[in-house]
Amino acid sequence: MEKIYGQFDLETIERLADIINKKDLSELTIASGENTITLKGRKPLPPVAMPVMAQPAVHTAVPEDGVLAESEASMAEEVSGKVVKSPIVGTFYSAPSPDKPPFVKTGDEVKKGDVIMIIESMKLMNEIQSDYDGTVEQILVSDGQAVEYDQPIMVIK
Repeated sequence: MEKIYGQFDLETIERLADIINKKDLSELTIASGENTITLKGRKPLPPVAMPVMAQPAVHTAVPEDGVLAESEASMAEEVSGKVVKSPIVGTFYSAPSPDKPPFVKTGDEVKKGDVIMIIESMKLMNEIQSDYDGTVEQILVSDGQAVEYDQPIMVIK
């Protein structure tokens, strides 16, 4: 076998490249002793803070047996309006600090571009701006709650 990068031969590098393509990874780093190799795929790394992308309505997937979990069914019925979803995984904060008032409360008017929440991710405080003009109809998570990517956070009508 032809050695390329220290202990990494061509066959190993090709297998790693196949893994990147099959798993749709953006990057893969492997270390062996003092040798390290990083392979980059076609998929770009996601930015730390992305603009809020919201759907006009919540679409809940229905399992094959047609039964929704009770909480999912009630949420699908209750939510109507523009849903603001979390652009990243992190912790939701409604205010800039514990001793400050929240950015928005239910019933508040918001304009496009207004900061409506903070999502803390990897010790970075990401201010999330509204993509819509309207009234805050509902806040679906509580302060300090962990949120997932694309999780509905707020409804604006």
